[in-house]
Amino acid sequence: MAASAEPCVGQDVWNGTEPESTALYLLNVCFLKTAGVWVPPMYLWVLGPIYLLYLHRHGQGYLRMSLLFKAKLVLGLALIILCTSSVSVALWRIQQGTPQAPEFLIHPTVWLTTMSFAMFLIHTERKKGVRASGVLFGYWLLCFLLPATSAAQLTLRGGFRSDPFYHLSTYLCLLLVAAQFVLSCLVDHPPFFPEDPQQTNPCPEAEASFPSRVTFWWVSGLVWRGYRRTLGPEDLWSLSRENSSEELVSQLEREWTRNRSAAQRRTMVRAARKKGSHGVETPETEPLLEQEGGQRGPLLRAIWQMSRSTFLLATFAIVISDVFRFAVPKLLSLFLEFMGSPTTPAWKGYLLAVLMFLSASLQSLLEQYYMYRVKVLQMRIRMAVIGLVYRKVLVLSSASRKASAVGDVVNLVSVDVQRLIDCFIYLNGLWMTIIWMAICFIYLWQLLGVSALTAIAVFMSLLPLNFFITKKRKQHQQEHMRQKDSRARLTSSIMGNMKIVKSHGWEGAFLERILRIRSQELGALRTSNLLFSMSLVSFQVSTFLVALVLFAVHTLVAEENAMDAEKAFVTLTVLTILNKAQAFLPFSINSVIQARVSLDRLAAFLCLEEVDPGAVDSSPSRCTVGETCVSVHDGTFAWSPEGTPCLRRINLTVPQGRLVAVVGAVGAGKSSLLSALLGELSKVEGSVSIKGSVAYVPQEAWVQHMSVVENVCFRQKLDPLWLERVLEACALWPDVSSFPAGVHTKIGEQGMSLSGGQKQRLSLARAVYRKAAVYLLDDPLAALDAHVGQHVFNQVIGPSGLLHGTTRILVTHVLHVLPQADWIVVLEDGAIVEMGPYQELLHRKGALVRLLDAASHPGDSGDGETELTTEAKDPRGSAGCERPTGGSGRSMKLVPGKDGTTSEAQTGAVLDEPEWAGQPTAEDSVQNGRVKATMYLTYLRAVGAPLCLYVLFLFLCQQVASFCSSYWLSLWADDPTADGRQTQAALRGSIFGLLGCLQALGLFASVAMVLLAGIRASSLLFRRLLWDVVPSPIGFFERTTLGNLLNHFSKETDTVDVDIPDKVRSLLIYGFGLLEAILAIMVATPLAAVAILPLVALYTGLQSLYAASLCQLRRLESARHSCVCSHVAETFQGSAVVRAFQAQCPFVAQNDAYVDESQRVTFPRLVAERWLVVNLELLGKVLVLAATTCAVLSKAHLSAGLVGFSVSAALQMTQTLQWAVRSWTDLESSIVSVERMKDYDRTPKEAPWRLPTCATWSPWPHGGEIEFRNFGLRYHPELPLAVRGVSFKIHAGEKVGIVGRTGAGKSSLAGGLVRLLEAAEGGIWIDGVPIAHVGLHTLRSRITIIPQDSTLFPGSLRTNLDVLSEHTDEAIWEALETVQLRAVVASLPGQLQYECAERGHNLSVGQKQLLCLARALLRKTRILILDEAMAAVDPGTELQMQAALGSWFARCTVLLIAHRLRSVMDCARVLVMDKGQLAESGSPTQLLAQQGLFYRLAQESGLV
Repeated sequence: MAASAEPCVGQDVWNGTEPESTALYLLNVCFLKTAGVWVPPMYLWVLGPIYLLYLHRHGQGYLRMSLLFKAKLVLGLALIILCTSSVSVALWRIQQGTPQAPEFLIHPTVWLTTMSFAMFLIHTERKKGVRASGVLFGYWLLCFLLPATSAAQLTLRGGFRSDPFYHLSTYLCLLLVAAQFVLSCLVDHPPFFPEDPQQTNPCPEAEASFPSRVTFWWVSGLVWRGYRRTLGPEDLWSLSRENSSEELVSQLEREWTRNRSAAQRRTMVRAARKKGSHGVETPETEPLLEQEGGQRGPLLRAIWQMSRSTFLLATFAIVISDVFRFAVPKLLSLFLEFMGSPTTPAWKGYLLAVLMFLSASLQSLLEQYYMYRVKVLQMRIRMAVIGLVYRKVLVLSSASRKASAVGDVVNLVSVDVQRLIDCFIYLNGLWMTIIWMAICFIYLWQLLGVSALTAIAVFMSLLPLNFFITKKRKQHQQEHMRQKDSRARLTSSIMGNMKIVKSHGWEGAFLERILRIRSQELGALRTSNLLFSMSLVSFQVSTFLVALVLFAVHTLVAEENAMDAEKAFVTLTVLTILNKAQAFLPFSINSVIQARVSLDRLAAFLCLEEVDPGAVDSSPSRCTVGETCVSVHDGTFAWSPEGTPCLRRINLTVPQGRLVAVVGAVGAGKSSLLSALLGELSKVEGSVSIKGSVAYVPQEAWVQHMSVVENVCFRQKLDPLWLERVLEACALWPDVSSFPAGVHTKIGEQGMSLSGGQKQRLSLARAVYRKAAVYLLDDPLAALDAHVGQHVFNQVIGPSGLLHGTTRILVTHVLHVLPQADWIVVLEDGAIVEMGPYQELLHRKGALVRLLDAASHPGDSGDGETELTTEAKDPRGSAGCERPTGGSGRSMKLVPGKDGTTSEAQTGAVLDEPEWAGQPTAEDSVQNGRVKATMYLTYLRAVGAPLCLYVLFLFLCQQVASFCSSYWLSLWADDPTADGRQTQAALRGSIFGLLGCLQALGLFASVAMVLLAGIRASSLLFRRLLWDVVPSPIGFFERTTLGNLLNHFSKETDTVDVDIPDKVRSLLIYGFGLLEAILAIMVATPLAAVAILPLVALYTGLQSLYAASLCQLRRLESARHSCVCSHVAETFQGSAVVRAFQAQCPFVAQNDAYVDESQRVTFPRLVAERWLVVNLELLGKVLVLAATTCAVLSKAHLSAGLVGFSVSAALQMTQTLQWAVRSWTDLESSIVSVERMKDYDRTPKEAPWRLPTCATWSPWPHGGEIEFRNFGLRYHPELPLAVRGVSFKIHAGEKVGIVGRTGAGKSSLAGGLVRLLEAAEGGIWIDGVPIAHVGLHTLRSRITIIPQDSTLFPGSLRTNLDVLSEHTDEAIWEALETVQLRAVVASLPGQLQYECAERGHNLSVGQKQLLCLARALLRKTRILILDEAMAAVDPGTELQMQAALGSWFARCTVLLIAHRLRSVMDCARVLVMDKGQLAESGSPTQLLAQQGLFYRLAQESGLV
């Protein structure tokens, strides 16, 4: 730019001896002119090279030469020509002999080179696809503002009159620069060849100009749409590739693998050095070394290497922001100096007001840029860590899965990941707050001199107290997390097995256990919150003590040091910054402590043992006929490397196409053998090889919360014809016919909407559909009745089934299929005792013959039949060919006919997905609009009205004390001085100190009461949530996903525990602080009230716009996060199946898609939050400008003390007002968790657990007589009766068998008897008492039901066997002796105190079933229901258990729902169910003689 014609010379230009030199130095024209010449070039030459390097590495395409670019180019050339002309004129005048100051040549030359560099940057940006440049925006802004200020002053002084050329060139240059600045506010066209592919709904940030980016106005469209209507998926922006899970997880996984490998190498080197130094090998120390040094470190380094560039850039922004932060007190000092000088011209006051406004605004913009970058970084780290955890879930070994639980993993991805990323906001606070404090002390030294040393002494004396508090709080935080994990694990187990809990009436016992853990959890949180209050108030007290000691020492000790406005209120402004630093420091320390705990937990999980990918030598190529397909050579396997081998010296060779049957008693190692073939076990020695693809059917069927067709296809391409054949062979067509949407019907989580047999057949269909070379089938026939089991074996597994020609290894207890097997393997105690063809083994008379003898009839084909309990499982669980289809014509059109023939048109109808298929249930729906006022009232009622009023009173008291202390200080500053001292300094200081102490005490009491009240409310809301969920009927748990429930009990509960009390605390502190600031401004400068009212209205409007969108986004985010949790939990439970099918990649892609969808909601929420904050803070800076401008206008009527009081309050109000609005908005978004915790308060509830009239019936039942009178039930109100018109009577002590085909209604009778399903018509009487008049717990505690699913809960074996703690150890050991588990339990570590893993995964299925049987024996009730209780034990063990039950329950009424038809042959009477009705009734002999349905079932079972 052209220089002015008046160089900076003269005596007073740089004079530092005059009293007003500071103000003159900063405000004189010469300084402004020099800054205007040199600052813009320095800015560009410092940032330009860095910016070029960034452009070189981050190209985004190529921009076409648009009109905007051409305009920039023309203006840039004009500026270059103008600067060149200024240089030429200066050289010409020197040549003509006219003396010229050096600045007339140097300044235009510098601007010429800088303008040329700017043009080069404009051209480079076009080549790299930059549409809006922030660097050049700042450059043109500096080029205009600084020279324009000096030019205006020179014009007023007439400095341009002597040289018209410089006059014209200066204004022409300013005009061209202003035009460039305007053009830099616009955005160019998109790149012609973009680097990233086009997205369906791209983020508008790419289309935004630089001013729109820094103020986040590009978010306004979304906020406005959220205010006007409900936000939908189409309103959410697509994620860019760099922010997708696939890209982020691959980066973190790569860094994690590299750092962990390096840590393991260092561990090995240290171990080798230690071995060499001691000469003794110490392998046991290696795991410890790896645990201490090789877990947290590698993960922390991996996260840092992934995020360091973004974090460092954000840190640079916050450092520059702090420069402007500390410029404000200096400008305030100059402003108060101006107010105290009556001769200083008014324009300097206005200039200082503008500079204060600009400094505060730039500080806010840079701080929010930092927050934006860190928030985006948090989102990226969250996606990466969740993806890393999910990938770890897919490779966990069996031992690791037993050591972990679903609740633990859900806590990792919901709570621990959140706490880890939260620390990124506060991480810089660990060192920046120290720098803030140092700068504050330097400021205080400049203001108060040596007195500032007392501030350091006071502050340092309080540091040990805060470090002690921090250390104690860390301990309680860790205890809080441990209790949270225990509660999550128990809650997950209870919610996932609610049918077992309800059948036994255990809700109260488990509620008590949960609430006991919850009480310990809240106790740790309560102590932690009290320590946090002490920490927060200690910093507040330290700030007050610093001010008190400073003012006292300065005024009472030092000579001629009177208190004035500049010293008082600039000191208070500096102490406000110091207060923020001191308050921010405990937040930072606390956040880092929590993050470290969570990081340790994440690292420990990521370092768990993985399956050995080399355990099985697998080859994708298929074998030819006769070639060895599966081979095990000298194999010894264990469940963990340190555990006892469960399989020993296994040698097995299976040729291609063979059907191999594996048999043995319970615990012999049959399922372990299949796990070894899958590589799930730790291979101690030997080798395993498999050729060809593998399909696996686990013993406990695992199905996904997806549609039937998605479960069967299992991420493979849909082949409708093959799907039809598979469903037909697996006997699933009759079940599909009853589903509302056919094969597109969504299955409940964990298959709760299906019966056990349906889940098993669906699991088998999934394996068959795969067309694998090797099939590993773990007892798939156990849950099927004789007819269905025979159909499945013949059509699927047998020699003529769909799988003929493939290699099949079938673990089975169904002995009648053995003759059709090519090879039989008999296991005992983990070893193969014999193998060979069936006839050969019979001739040997070895282990197989002993096994057949144990079943009483060697070679009989009927003793192995099992039958499915379907009806009580689920509303849709008893679906079968006989079950009513719900009366829906559409349902019938979606399924094939019952005759087994399926036309092509019918198949197409089944596979055509209806529009309403797979829609979420009501529990997954998302509410719209802002949070209703009733939610706040709900929370306040949980706190209690007296406590709420007491908290408000405490906050009012401490704020009154705060206002009085500040006002008292302004009066102190205006006190007259005599001989350099103030006569009332001692009185002023004493009262100031008293007011400060009252404020500190009030703050501690108010903050502590808020946090304690929050814990009280959280405890009550959690208890209500439990009581809303647990008494719900069983159908509720079948329709509601487990992930959704766990999300309510983990994330939403955590928000109510921690976030809401903290937001309430912030709202009250800033709300009362806002009232104080408004009162202070109106007392000192009433004219500023004109600006306050519009600003408050604008603040309210912005908050209303933002809150409507935020609440919707919060709800969507919570719902999407529930999907992530559910998918992680589901994969954790079925990881063995996923690995067996080698479907890890599709599952990883699915998880990435869920996480991406979740972050598509998170990103708009975080940028909308930045939109609110930036605009609130910029509006707040207007209040500072208004207060300072009014002070300049009223300079003659205001004292310096009142001006300092007003301006410092305005500066405080800027932060206070925006934080009050943010706190209110954050509270509204967090209160959504209260809304979600009340999601289930209106769900239907079961009948009362206890009724007062039942107490008079004791003992009841005294005999056990059961009578069904025209009994009928339905699964849903809109469905027809599933059981209808059933009437029969069972005498006391009678043993009655109930048989029938799948879906006939057998288990529905059992469910009706314990009122899991209420009667739709008729009723049931026990000993003459209608059960509808009996409380549910009273009824269920008098009936023992042994269900098909064997379930154990987290805890010791004793608590599992005696849930209600009613029996002695001797009674428990007696029950274990009866079920032949005494020796097994005695061999376990801890015996009865042995800790069961989640779902009892550290025990075999058969052992779990026997433990459930022992649990039932302890109840000693008059009525026993055996609902397929022996499905998982071998026939011989079943007969022994039947004999034991016969003696134990000799005088009881027994209802035996047949699972092997032989089981009912010794019953006094047999009830035959068919199509929900009682078809036949009589003794087995009578029914066989009738040759009806029972006779046909007996024929199918081989009994006749």
